[in-house]
Amino acid sequence: MDYPIWHLAFGGGVLIGIVAIAHVLVSHFAVGGGIAMALVETLAVRRKDAALRQLAYRSSWILILVSTVFGAITGVGIWFTIGLIHPTATSALIRTFVWGWAIEWVFFILEVATAVAYVATWNKVRPRTHLLLIWLYAFAAFMSLVVIQGIISYMLTPGRWLETKAFWDGFLNPTYVPGLVMRTGICFFLAGAYMAFAALREQNGEARGRLVRLMAIFQVVGILVAYGGYRWWEVALPDPIRALFLGDAPKLAALAATRSFLLWALAAYLVLVLFALLAPRLQRWPVTAVALIAAFAFFGGYERLREGARKPYIIRDHMFSNGVLVSDIERHNQEGILTHARWAAREDDGSLEGKGRAVFRAQCASCHTLDGYLSIRRLLASADAAMVDMILEIMHEQGDAYAGGALPDTTTLDYPTMPPFVGTEEERRALGVYLTTLVPAHVAEVRHGR
Repeated sequence: MDYPIWHLAFGGGVLIGIVAIAHVLVSHFAVGGGIAMALVETLAVRRKDAALRQLAYRSSWILILVSTVFGAITGVGIWFTIGLIHPTATSALIRTFVWGWAIEWVFFILEVATAVAYVATWNKVRPRTHLLLIWLYAFAAFMSLVVIQGIISYMLTPGRWLETKAFWDGFLNPTYVPGLVMRTGICFFLAGAYMAFAALREQNGEARGRLVRLMAIFQVVGILVAYGGYRWWEVALPDPIRALFLGDAPKLAALAATRSFLLWALAAYLVLVLFALLAPRLQRWPVTAVALIAAFAFFGGYERLREGARKPYIIRDHMFSNGVLVSDIERHNQEGILTHARWAAREDDGSLEGKGRAVFRAQCASCHTLDGYLSIRRLLASADAAMVDMILEIMHEQGDAYAGGALPDTTTLDYPTMPPFVGTEEERRALGVYLTTLVPAHVAEVRHGR
């Protein structure tokens, strides 16, 4: 936990989400687009179909500009933002999967090299040589997804890794295969959604209808695979995670609403794609654009659901969102949180309020700002004395419940997204004092130092 804290008014998690979702919306096209273009050009060569070949040519420029350029920039952006906002988790992922990252980077280099070569050699090399380039690209891009999926899914369902700390137990975790199936479907339907714009540029009416229908087939197949993979992913989740957003009384209503949103978005997307499949000659770019937005809505909704389902952890059952390790809870309760968060401890000016401010920085600032995103001041301003009193009670109840380093059962908590308040009794008391200084006068009667 001994890292400086980068404070953003709109929240570090929001910044990570913006960069990450922007990246996956193009990176998954990079995977699916490579496979789709390889199939399209293979058919073009075998059938001597000029329209199919032109579709692959136009789509290759979408691939190189949107995916390889923008995707690579946002990929670097993810590393930059997570390294600044949550260096503890970033360090843990690197240490745990260092060889996985190394393998993924090898595939990424091959992916970029073959993409550039593919676009640069149109009509300059033999058709079979050109096909070899795009198939190499498709292989490298898909293998990059295969590696990344293991690391992403590990953060939600580490599985047996919690006991063994073995690479393969973390990589081949319970949601690895279901998530990979779902993401493969997403890659296919994003390929069809992006390339549909290239298909609409075909001047010949008969050929344009044929190309639009082909891209619609890609999307329908992708939607069905993604839906099946998503349902499988839900089944593979541990019960405490499913309880957050499934059932008659989900623990987090916002996540339940997100799940409903993404499923309706996928249904709407399927309807739009079926229109293109059944009436390809009537397809126009506004409908194609709306279909792409619906595809984005499903994928973005899923990413929001997956990220939210990890709370209160950054790595489920191993590291809380504030960087506290489950295994370190007892030590922090005995030695104090500020002895292990020296950057935050600089806020301690020797007063009880100053110590509480430092504890807030160490334990709460990863999610809450003072006046911006998830503002703690606004949350407390809307509370009455009983609510603030309850907050202090929760601090003590959670601290006691998590003592001994036992895995907490978040399904029994009133606040399933809140990490435990750990530290010495003095630090908990100081945090209570600091929190009550942030509320208005009408709740000032809440007694300090519980």
